[in-house]
Amino acid sequence: MIENFNDNQENIISTESRELTDNNNLPQDLPVLPLKDIVVFPYMIYPILAGRESTIKAINHSLQNDKYILLITQLDEKIEDPTFENLYRIGVIAKILQVLKLPNGLIKVLVDGIVPATIEKFHSGDFISATVSVKYQVYDVDNELSALERKTTKAFTDYVQANKSIPQESLVAYNNIKELDRKLYYIASAININVHKKQEILEIQDLKEQYYRVLMTLSSELEILNVEKDIENKLYGAMQKNQRKFIVQEQIRILQDELGDDVESDPELSKIREQIEKAGMPENVKAKAMDEFSKLKKTPQMSPDFSVLRNYLDWMVSVPWNNFTIDNFDLINAKNILDEDHYDLEKPKERILELIAVLKLLKEKKINKSPKGQILCLVGPPGVGKTSLGKSIARALNRKFTRISVGGVRDEAEIRGHRRTYIGSMPGKIIQAMKKAGSVNPVILIDEIDKMNSDFRGDPASAMLEVLDPEQNDTFNDHYLDVDYDLSNVLFITTANVQYNIPLPLQDRMEIIEMRSYLDFEKVQIAKKHIIPKELSEHGMNEGDIIFSDEVLLKIITEYTREAGVRNLEREISSVIRKVAKEVVLNTQFEVKEPVVITSEMITKFLGVSKYSGKTKDSKKKTIIGTINGLAWTSAGGDILNVDVNIMKGSGKLTLTGKLGDVMKESAMAGLSYIKSNAKKFNIPSAFFKDNDIHIHLPEGAIPKDGPSAGITMTLAMISAITKTPAKTDIAMTGEITLRGNVLPIGGLNEKLLAALRGNIQTVLIPVENKKDLVEISDEIKSNLKIIPLSEIDEALPLVFGKNKFSK
Repeated sequence: MIENFNDNQENIISTESRELTDNNNLPQDLPVLPLKDIVVFPYMIYPILAGRESTIKAINHSLQNDKYILLITQLDEKIEDPTFENLYRIGVIAKILQVLKLPNGLIKVLVDGIVPATIEKFHSGDFISATVSVKYQVYDVDNELSALERKTTKAFTDYVQANKSIPQESLVAYNNIKELDRKLYYIASAININVHKKQEILEIQDLKEQYYRVLMTLSSELEILNVEKDIENKLYGAMQKNQRKFIVQEQIRILQDELGDDVESDPELSKIREQIEKAGMPENVKAKAMDEFSKLKKTPQMSPDFSVLRNYLDWMVSVPWNNFTIDNFDLINAKNILDEDHYDLEKPKERILELIAVLKLLKEKKINKSPKGQILCLVGPPGVGKTSLGKSIARALNRKFTRISVGGVRDEAEIRGHRRTYIGSMPGKIIQAMKKAGSVNPVILIDEIDKMNSDFRGDPASAMLEVLDPEQNDTFNDHYLDVDYDLSNVLFITTANVQYNIPLPLQDRMEIIEMRSYLDFEKVQIAKKHIIPKELSEHGMNEGDIIFSDEVLLKIITEYTREAGVRNLEREISSVIRKVAKEVVLNTQFEVKEPVVITSEMITKFLGVSKYSGKTKDSKKKTIIGTINGLAWTSAGGDILNVDVNIMKGSGKLTLTGKLGDVMKESAMAGLSYIKSNAKKFNIPSAFFKDNDIHIHLPEGAIPKDGPSAGITMTLAMISAITKTPAKTDIAMTGEITLRGNVLPIGGLNEKLLAALRGNIQTVLIPVENKKDLVEISDEIKSNLKIIPLSEIDEALPLVFGKNKFSK
């Protein structure tokens, strides 16, 4: 380690150096002393600390001979043990004046810089040494050099006066120097620049060039110092101004308190008062706001309460109190907008038009309230258009639209807001939505209402009851505002994926509108009318630049997406358009003016191999033992659920796998009890259940499954496996089973039938009590499926296993 051990000590001018530089007897081979963060100039005496073993050996070698040593700066100061590759090629020959050993093992060395030297060759050993050549600086004092010296002296004087880190005594020492080269090296040593810039000055051979370089460096540093001084002055001035403003405001406040004057001197306070007057608040709310405003006037700006009061009043004046948008109750216009934005969805559209008609009648009677019981809850799988339908309602009514997502909300304060006693408190999502809408009669869509949770912080679903209850929401109280706010003019629309996840008290306050999954031919029409034009526009293309045929769209739908909605379809179409866009840009063979017709081969090239075959598992076999097709209903729509049963030697244990819920496990137990009680009918030996284990598995194992509707499927699968009777693979079923073999109704019939249609199922068995629901099922589904209602499981036996099996 080599470094300057006293950064605050002023460099000392050597009185011996001139005599030495005139002496040509300097040695050519010298030990090297590497320096980390300093450059030693000629005529300067430097104190240095040495700690490395090799460096101490170099110093000892110098002391044992003529005390001369070569000082060279490192290229990289971070290297602790440098080699000659990390050293500059020009250094300074110096003479050791004094050496002092310190108690911590370091050596303090006082060196006197003599003359620059160029390294001709390095030598390695116990320490680094070098062969050098010395070029003494010879100069003539002409007018140019004299002018440079004067200019540099003036700049150095200004620099020392501007830089507080350099003592003023430096100028006295500088003015005592007569030689021009000594003056230059003194300035180069004194200015605060990095090591590499100092090394550049040292390496310049011509004295005039050195003066030019030092003068430019001083000018640059002076400019930086002046900028720093300006910044300090501005900061000081700003602080003084704020201090004066605070003192004057305090004096005015005290005088106003004495005089009882209500006139505000601060323009910001006057603005807040004016906003309160113009906000259109109810009288009780305005009185509350003015009370808080009076507190604000009396609170010093430096007080923490000032920002709390100011934020509160900002919220009070930014929330709409009396700003209505003009409604458009034109039913024909509303129907056109709904049809323009969404394909099919006849039932939801009809209900929305009824709502608009009721709103129009209330408006004509000058009743500015939303009709009671008119909070709609759109329930359906993802991607079927629930959120976009809410936007269309707002567009049809000419109302502002804002959306709130409450999925995963666990804290009641997210709905009602935080009280002002908490740091960082703010209103809840409802008031924030009203501020964003800017009117008192917007359409607010509350998304994912079935995914709210509760914990120790409260139950947000209970807080939502007041919001959605028409009897209470005209006095909604947000904890932050702490005043009643009227939400009765707001048209609330909620969305959910699954109805049974919505708390019953919330369901009671809403009208549930189910939005079913789309059929394949409907997805084709949606893609042609909505998705493709939108994606072409978003990818910088015109309508008609890329043409998708119905067959190509059907291929994408059946082989690359399996969903209830159209989100994945939109992604796949977007992917195709992007790839075509790249071809248009890169491939000169493409004619941009001619439309690109997408073919099936291009789909395979762009999207890869098919993700779905479109056929059910084991569909190649007409019958199979121990496997029955069930129908499941999930938040993402319907799906085919295979039930596999294996029989093995054991002790009568029933094993259930596939991440099944408790209700599904109990359904399997009920089915097994039914089989045991009817063992004679199925020709099952009485000892069978004692000597064999039954394993029921429902793929896919990582997906949670629950519900009673797979009861009939698991029961028939166990019968097939136990009796080794093949079951048909083109048939699927759904229904809850009882111990007496009765088949009970289920939910999600439309989604399950749609899943059967997608899976190439030909026959579907449903509970007889669900027969009434077939009225609302699409004709497209009913015409392509053979739907058979059942009242008990015996009716399913001949349909699944054949007419001659298990006949009475």
